[in-house]
Amino acid sequence: MSHAPRAVVIGGGIGGLTAAVGLHQRGVRVTVLERARTLEPVGAAISLAPNSLRALDVIGLGDEIRDLAAWQGDGGLRTPSGRWLSRSDADATAARFGGPLVLLHRATLVDRLAALLPPGTVRTAAEAAVTDPGDAHRPAVVRTAAGDLEADLVVAADGIRSAVRRTLFPDHPGTVYSGFTTWRVVIPLPGVAFASHETWGRGSIWGTHPLKDGRVYAYAAATTPAGGRAPDDERAELLRRFGDWHDPIPAVLAAVRPEDVLRHDVHHIAEPLPAYHHGRVALLGDAAHAMPPTLGQGGNQAVEDAVVLAHHCDDLAAYTAARLPRTTAIARQAVKVARLNLTTGRALIAVRNTVIASLSKAGPALLLRSFDGIADWRPPQDPYAAVKSAPDAR
Repeated sequence: MSHAPRAVVIGGGIGGLTAAVGLHQRGVRVTVLERARTLEPVGAAISLAPNSLRALDVIGLGDEIRDLAAWQGDGGLRTPSGRWLSRSDADATAARFGGPLVLLHRATLVDRLAALLPPGTVRTAAEAAVTDPGDAHRPAVVRTAAGDLEADLVVAADGIRSAVRRTLFPDHPGTVYSGFTTWRVVIPLPGVAFASHETWGRGSIWGTHPLKDGRVYAYAAATTPAGGRAPDDERAELLRRFGDWHDPIPAVLAAVRPEDVLRHDVHHIAEPLPAYHHGRVALLGDAAHAMPPTLGQGGNQAVEDAVVLAHHCDDLAAYTAARLPRTTAIARQAVKVARLNLTTGRALIAVRNTVIASLSKAGPALLLRSFDGIADWRPPQDPYAAVKSAPDAR
C-alpha cells in the first residue's frame, strides 16, 4: 500500500468496527459505511471468550470489556426437569484458557468500538456495493449514493447475506438452513436468583445468564422448518415450548413482553469459500464463514478476523491463509455440536446425557477439551495498543 492508505469498511457491526479500529491504529484512513440508520445492532447479547478478548487487547479494549464480566460463579448444563448434567467452573475455564468468559449486550461493545474511531468515520444510512475489487495496479471501487469511493482495501463485513460475497464469488452456493430457529431476549428480572445455565431438551435448548448491568439474557432454540412464525406471537410460542421447564425459565417468560422477543432462523456456510479475499477486497465474520451459534464463536471469530486483517492489510493472501483453515474447522465443529445439542432421538438423548454427566464427574477439564485450540488462540501481533497505554511503557 502507498503512504496513508485508505480503507472502506462495508458494515458497522462488531467485526467491521473492530477492523476499522485496528486499521485506524495502523495509520490507515478508514471510512465505515453502515446501511442501517443507526449503529444499534440487531441482536441481544454476545459471549466473548478468551480468544476474542486477546484480540481486543490488540486495540486496547480487552481489559475494559473484561471488567464487564458478570458470570463470576459456577453454572452448568441441565435437563428440562432441572437436573444438572454438568457443572461449569469459571475459575477452571479462566485457568485453562488464560482468561474469563464475558457476556455483554452487543450494543455495549459496538458503543465502545465506535468511541475509538475519529468523528465522521462512520456513515449510517449508507448503502454500498463493490463495483470493482481492484488489483495490484488499481484501487477497489465502492459505489455509494454520494458517489464512488476508491480504496486500497475494502473490508466486507456485511453479514450473513453478504452482497459483497456474492459479487466476489458468484458461483458459491451461499448459506444453507441449519435446521433450527432461535429466540433471544434481554430483560430486567429483579429478585430472581439463579445459576447461569444452558438446558438441553428434545430438539430444543434454553439458556439463562446474568449481565453486568443487572439484566438477564435468555435464549432458546428449536428444530423447526425454515421460515416458521408463531400463529399469535413469539412470547406465546416460547411459553408453549418452554413454559413447563425448570426455574427460572417460567419467571423469565412471565417478565417477557411479545415485543422483547427476537426470532431468527439460523443459516450457515456449509461449503467454505475458496478464499476470504479477491483483489483488494477482504471478507470477514458472517460474510466469510457464517456458523451456527452452538459454540458461541460467531462474533468471536469476527473479532479475530478483524485484528488479523489489520495485521495483514498489505497482504490479503496471508489473511486468507491465516483465517480460512481455522474458521472452517470451527464452523464444522459448530454444525456437529448443533446436531448433538438439538437431536430429537430419545435413545440418543439418553446416551448424550449419560456421557456428559460421566465426563462432568470425571472433572471439568474433560468437558473443556472441546474448546482447546479455540479459546486459547492468540493474535499474530502484540497487544500494541494496550502496551502503549500502560503507565510504565517505554
